[in-house]
Amino acid sequence: MSEAARETHTYNPNRLLDSLLQNMQLKNDAALSRMLEVAPPVISKIRHQRLPVSGAVLLRMHETTGMSIGDLRFLMGDRRNKYRLSDAQGRPKREA
Repeated sequence: MSEAARETHTYNPNRLLDSLLQNMQLKNDAALSRMLEVAPPVISKIRHQRLPVSGAVLLRMHETTGMSIGDLRFLMGDRRNKYRLSDAQGRPKREA
């Protein structure tokens, strides 16, 4: 796989944040944090991969930009078809 192809298939929240800045015609991450109504350190931590893009932030991005959740996930390199919340989810309870 080429380096360019590998780069588009790996998790990279910077692609998502940079796309939002460009699409919303914002100057910097501080303006993005104001638009999303999140604290500026949240955007900084996401950009430096110290904090994952949470469901709440992803939902705020969707609500403020009108972009689909799928498009937002694609921009950051998330290619999963399903989310698994826990190993125990959907399992029947054990009887004693």
